[in-house]
Amino acid sequence: MIKVTSPIEKQLEIAGIELKDVQDYPMDQLKSIIKEVGFECDFCARCCTREFNDHVFLLTDDTIRVMAIDSDSLEPAPYYELCDQYGRFYVSGYSLKVKEDGSCIFLNEKRCAIYEQRPLICRLYPYMLHREADEDGNIDWRQIAGLGQHGCYHTEISDDESEEIARQIKAYETGYLMQVKEFFKKAEEHFKKSGFKHVQSIYDREMRKFNKGDEITVFVLFNGDFIEHKVKKESTR
Repeated sequence: MIKVTSPIEKQLEIAGIELKDVQDYPMDQLKSIIKEVGFECDFCARCCTREFNDHVFLLTDDTIRVMAIDSDSLEPAPYYELCDQYGRFYVSGYSLKVKEDGSCIFLNEKRCAIYEQRPLICRLYPYMLHREADEDGNIDWRQIAGLGQHGCYHTEISDDESEEIARQIKAYETGYLMQVKEFFKKAEEHFKKSGFKHVQSIYDREMRKFNKGDEITVFVLFNGDFIEHKVKKESTR
């Protein structure tokens, strides 16, 4: 008998595999990549704009810290993972809002207004460690974002510094995948208890309406609970 796997079970399986692969990724290889790239910020602030980065996804610790500074600076992260049969969306975390020009809400005159409290992903940029499709659709490891588009390269990075960057990269990617796993586990429990199910056709229908300007309901997982938000297109452009 063929077992039919639910979308939630499938995503949990994928996240588990990704988590193990991130944890197993050789530190020496990652350190070598960091030293070879030798990124140095030149304060162009391009990485803080939607033109160069789609959105800034926040881990729970980042969310708590940013929320204490300005709770209005957060919005449900885009690319909602699930949609129930009543057209309500669910997503695994928050992201930072952007201004009308597409720049981060905390970017003022090319400087970060919360630099000392900035999210971990901003501290690590442009280094990362996850699988992503290239322009030809081939999925493989991606360690660098926006290579050659901003900043300076091939500066000298010490062994200690590259090791610390590599450690933090793994910490972020591990934290992200654990947050994703927690999201799907909580969603699985919530859906089962409430009699909900993910319906792709309703997801697609509601997204079409959303893209035309309709308001939608989005539940964000935060600190173990789903927080309800009303979202319109103009707030997530």
